[in-house]
Amino acid sequence: MFTPLFSGERIRLTALRPEDAAIMARWYEDGDFSRQWESGVARPRTEASLRKWFADMDETKTDYAFAIRLMYSDEMIGYVDVSDIQWNNGAAWIAIGIGDPVNRGKGFGYEAMTLLLKFAFHELNLHRVQLTVFSYNERAIKLYERLGFTREGMFREFLARDGRRYDMILYGMLKREWEAGVPQD
Repeated sequence: MFTPLFSGERIRLTALRPEDAAIMARWYEDGDFSRQWESGVARPRTEASLRKWFADMDETKTDYAFAIRLMYSDEMIGYVDVSDIQWNNGAAWIAIGIGDPVNRGKGFGYEAMTLLLKFAFHELNLHRVQLTVFSYNERAIKLYERLGFTREGMFREFLARDGRRYDMILYGMLKREWEAGVPQD
């Protein structure tokens, strides 16, 4: 009747669980993870602050957060979200982070983003999603372009890392582009 909304071939999207805070706290102890995920100061985060963030996400009507879990083990390997939804414009930001480097480059991000885009466009009925990525994150740039995102602009020399400046690139996708470009189960 309906195609699976939260399940792919190897991963599924679930609600964030209280015990996931400990897993994410470990990810934030890795400066490389923080530097891919956030433009602010890379810093460890506590389990308590992450649990509060989970609770805040649960209460809002403009943010939807999901854990990325392996089908065969239920292990949390990443995180995706649709956030800052402007319902009147049908627009939102999306994000993804794969925590442990051992799980990167294996196609889990593609599968998770495919599920997230289906949720954003078909369940939330959004018109547009957008994201930013740092110019040094070549793996993520390849992922977004493979998914069909359009490079819409650049914040030149936005980010300072280790004495160098990096651009922050803006990508966007419209619902009609998603429906035309990605096979629908």
